[in-house]
Amino acid sequence: MTTAPPAPEATLQSLAHGPLGITLLHIEAARRGVASWRSVHRELAAIGPLIDGDDASLFLGAPAMTYVLHLAAADSDRYTGALHTLDAVVAAHTRRRLATAHARIDQGRYASFAEYDLFRGLTGLGALLLRRLPESDELKAVLEYLVRLTEPAAGPRGEPLPGWWVGHAPASHQAATPGGHANAGLAHGITGPLALLALAKRHGITVGGHDTAIARICHWLDRIRRSDHRGTRWPRWIADTNPTPVASTAPSWCYGVPGLARAQQLAAIALGDEDRKRMAERALLYCLADPSQLDQLTTRGLCHGVGGLLRTVQRVAEDAETPTVFTDRLPELRERFLALSPPKDPSFLEGAAGAALAFQGAEPGPAPATEWDGCLLLC
Repeated sequence: MTTAPPAPEATLQSLAHGPLGITLLHIEAARRGVASWRSVHRELAAIGPLIDGDDASLFLGAPAMTYVLHLAAADSDRYTGALHTLDAVVAAHTRRRLATAHARIDQGRYASFAEYDLFRGLTGLGALLLRRLPESDELKAVLEYLVRLTEPAAGPRGEPLPGWWVGHAPASHQAATPGGHANAGLAHGITGPLALLALAKRHGITVGGHDTAIARICHWLDRIRRSDHRGTRWPRWIADTNPTPVASTAPSWCYGVPGLARAQQLAAIALGDEDRKRMAERALLYCLADPSQLDQLTTRGLCHGVGGLLRTVQRVAEDAETPTVFTDRLPELRERFLALSPPKDPSFLEGAAGAALAFQGAEPGPAPATEWDGCLLLC
């Protein structure tokens, strides 16, 4: 697991695990004209008072509902009143989260995933604001915070550590990093902020130190990058007491080469760095040509499975120097997808809804009707 499931009372409001995420599949079908909006309205009407406490995030509560309604509304007047109300709630929530984050930095304490990452933190809120309120002060404030997050922090012996160093261990490896770690993944690590900073610049939205922050993250990723005859890869994290892992890991969206390659491709486009763009695209091509890596994907899901790889490859192809070298791989990936057992879980992040969205997008024919993968920072 990349992130623990929410408590039972919050499941209804979870984009990752509950009906909110499943509704993304219904929205896609309605936007394509192959289903009515009735199922979308029915799903959303069943969700009660929205969570807006410290736990609210892109993947839970009011911000998650805002993201879903935004996709449902598109260019129509659907949900206009609800979205107006929720925009104000998300903006106020973001301001509170930013104040807490800056106070933590001022006090010299380490960050946490819940402060900055895509699933629970300010990167996720920034991804939502980029879509809903791109001209807002709150989005600019999130970007300014991410710039500050990339500034070095002081370690216990005064040594410089990455500003996104967390004092805790990865959720799935509680004993792996007793002294804390710097995470590289797209879901919980610094690659999420990198993708958001790059996407914001691509939309013409920048703040002071924007390019410096992108470059700082890229240079750190360069330092931990490992290349050999089997390709290029990055460790999931760097810990004070552990050497850099060099073994290949599953090519997942959340922690593997695909997510890291897409984020760096976006960063290269933002900075006009053709060398980095070629490096990122080659890294993904090596991964796609290596059965020993692909065989590690044993589910259809988005987070850890073939579904996430399918969608990432499509997004990389859209911006690639030679798109066909990626799109030519899609038939093989679709075969891998179909060879795996269908998920019993109906949810978005690791279940059937997300898998179906990824597979539909990879089939020949019209492009997806929605940018449902914006919550994955792929676009």
